[in-house]
Amino acid sequence: MGRTDRTPVEPALRDSDAPFPSSESASTSPNETRTATFGMGCFWGPDARFGALEGVVRTRVGYAGGTEPEPSYYALGDHTEVVQVEYDPDELSYDDLLDVFWANHRWASSAPKRQYRSVVLAHDDEQFETVRRRRGALEERTGQSAATEIESLADDGFTLAEDYHQKYELRSTPVVGDELEALYGDTFVDSTVVARLNGFVAGHGATDRRETLLAELDLEPTVISELRRRF
Repeated sequence: MGRTDRTPVEPALRDSDAPFPSSESASTSPNETRTATFGMGCFWGPDARFGALEGVVRTRVGYAGGTEPEPSYYALGDHTEVVQVEYDPDELSYDDLLDVFWANHRWASSAPKRQYRSVVLAHDDEQFETVRRRRGALEERTGQSAATEIESLADDGFTLAEDYHQKYELRSTPVVGDELEALYGDTFVDSTVVARLNGFVAGHGATDRRETLLAELDLEPTVISELRRRF
């Protein structure tokens, strides 16, 4: 699935017209992006983990995999919490994302609730076959049966979760979340900078990448100080 009409605007940067950051310039303005959707337990953690990856352009969390129309957190019906990852295929492959998916949740155990099940929602036949192949290889290598389900995602099959679930780790960081939400407004969820910071405050990403991003931010000293404390 390609998308070319949502180039991120990054008002948090000192030079908002420059590539962000310089070492990741290709990932923030790719000619084409693709989308992957995963269910792997509570969506707060995966949102942060994927958001810290080089090559990920943006993340969002929501509900998918069920039949309930217009699901919400308190009226979820048969849907599952999922993270949707938009990425640059020149920087990351779908297989790379699957590596992160299986390495970071209990894929061999059935979830206590459908809300938290292990599931990959494929956006096309190629993704579906890739997941099926990878799941089989995982079972053969480990000798365990995977509880991970594989389903196709309809074009209207994803419902964005409520604002307070988006970039939860960053929103939970004193001062920082409020400042960035005010700065970005409606583009908060789709920002690459916000996705990176959400991952970095959760402990993901290498130290040098965190420092590179901090050096490029044009934010109040109190915000930078709090980010350094969390990094």
